[in-house]
Amino acid sequence: MALNAIVIGSTGLVGQRLVYYLSNHPWFRLIGVTASDDKVGKRYEEVVRWSLEEPMPSTVKDMKIMKMDVNEIVAQKPDIVFTALPTSVSAKVDQELAKKGMIVVSHASNNRLDPDVPLLNPEVNADHVEVAKLQESRWSGKIFKVANCASTILTLALKPIYDDFGISRVFVSTMQALSGAGLNGVAGMAILDNIIPYIEDEEEKIETESLKMLGMVSNNGILLNDKFTVSATVHRVNVLEGHLEAVFLKTEKDAEVEDIKESLREFRNNKIRGMGLPMQPEAPVVVREEKDRPQPRLDRMEGKGMSVVVGRIRKDKEGWIKFNVLGHNTIRGAAGNGILIAELLYKMKII
Repeated sequence: MALNAIVIGSTGLVGQRLVYYLSNHPWFRLIGVTASDDKVGKRYEEVVRWSLEEPMPSTVKDMKIMKMDVNEIVAQKPDIVFTALPTSVSAKVDQELAKKGMIVVSHASNNRLDPDVPLLNPEVNADHVEVAKLQESRWSGKIFKVANCASTILTLALKPIYDDFGISRVFVSTMQALSGAGLNGVAGMAILDNIIPYIEDEEEKIETESLKMLGMVSNNGILLNDKFTVSATVHRVNVLEGHLEAVFLKTEKDAEVEDIKESLREFRNNKIRGMGLPMQPEAPVVVREEKDRPQPRLDRMEGKGMSVVVGRIRKDKEGWIKFNVLGHNTIRGAAGNGILIAELLYKMKII
């Protein structure tokens, strides 16, 4: 029997993708959507500026927008609630829902670094789910967090290398798509003929969230990985979808280029391999051999947008491994990962 799901914040880019995936999901049934107060009571088709490549599912067009009221949402008895809200709003709503006993999968940055809140990238750290039981001292429900999009893409590439060879240092320089800033996030005149070498709080998120996802489970929650550091610099570029990241890393054990390729292709410690999760890509990491790949326009939909693509793997004279990794930021880096997390929770009988 399908579990009931509600999407809070359904009209933004991430909300739209959540609605799209949940509209025809084998395990979940979308029973409600919320938006701003001025849209309450109106049909979803009336109020959303649909911006996905795929057409709006016919099953959601006539859904009435619910009021974003926690008590009204709880009254619908959802089995899981997805929030796609600005951080300032999500910080309150997520916790109010958890206090009412709800299971929440949240896409905003609040609470991501709390030791008792799993920050999930399922192939990387599905075992972190267990720390959510520590939230029982705060509320009766549970909050699970979707990581920053660039951090999610990066850790999919780092995880197999870290497991096989160890890592002592990581530098990453990102070229991030416009959609990462939301529907109205970057003014046209600011980005045309331009690259913006700053995204507020983004470098700090990559540097800390990556270490949490690659961290260790303890009795007191998740500990940040202290075996290596990540140093990031970020850029907003005039690309619609797909974050491209240039990665430079030092391994603890000696590794050649072919060793790195094998590690990425095999992803031997893939935490969800064989679970049969609907959103799970066959290969979470795809290695390309062409000199000029990956590219956003050509590679962002690999694995239906759920795989990351790695290319230009090389090693310099000082032993640094260098490569580029690309991922679809609003699918793998956001809504698709949120759905994958929910599927993991379903499979592990948390919902």
